[in-house]
Amino acid sequence: MRSHQNLISIMSTSLSKSLLIALMSASLMLTVGCSTPRTKPASVTDRTSALPEPTPPAPPGYYRVKKGDTLARIALDHGQAPRDVAQWNIAANPSFNPNMIEVDDLVLIRAPAGLKSAKVADKKPAGDKVDEPAPEVKKPEVVAEPGIRLSWPAKGKVSAEFNETNKGIDIAGKVGEPILAASEGKVVYAGNSLRGYGNLVIIKHDNTYLTAYAHNSKLVVKEGDAVRKGQKIAEMGDTDATSPKLHFELRVNGKPVNPTPYLQ
Repeated sequence: MRSHQNLISIMSTSLSKSLLIALMSASLMLTVGCSTPRTKPASVTDRTSALPEPTPPAPPGYYRVKKGDTLARIALDHGQAPRDVAQWNIAANPSFNPNMIEVDDLVLIRAPAGLKSAKVADKKPAGDKVDEPAPEVKKPEVVAEPGIRLSWPAKGKVSAEFNETNKGIDIAGKVGEPILAASEGKVVYAGNSLRGYGNLVIIKHDNTYLTAYAHNSKLVVKEGDAVRKGQKIAEMGDTDATSPKLHFELRVNGKPVNPTPYLQ
């Protein structure tokens, strides 16, 4: 009997100690929890004022350079001679380098006051005097709008018509076949710095019209030359092309238009 009472006493004591330990642990956790500082909400920084401002449009008479532009391309797209555009910008800014234009640069695309663009050549090209042939009687032909009349710049079949992606017409042929000036004028570009055009000739006919002749294998004129209608200016080739052809463009105030209605 006494042993049984001792056992009960020991169990009571052990249970009391366990309960006391549990109560102390709970109290400690509550104390720690209450003393832990609350997490503050993340701060939000207004960065709308730090966003870059949109690039303003180019002022009248200027063009803002985009990625991939070259001076020759800018001039062609605005109906100007590359040399004129370079001279205008150098006159306005002596540090201007036509070979190192950068994105967002402003480029003059119109002659500033006091300067003029290159004069269109006289109908008689420089060189030996030749007897002028009797004027030809031309058949009337309807064109898209009044203006220049062009002769075909190459013999061959039109392999690609003018459309939204092809800014001119393509005339298929053989390497070495002659490329002829579609009308009299002045060569304002002869080179290969315009990507996708290969060896290129650009002729300025007046202040409105330019014609371009691309993918040539050989150029037989140089910048500044006066040319007459039907004069050989290059030889057909496949530079920057997959097959021999002439890519022929007509630009009216810099805008590409379908040259077919102007050809006779």
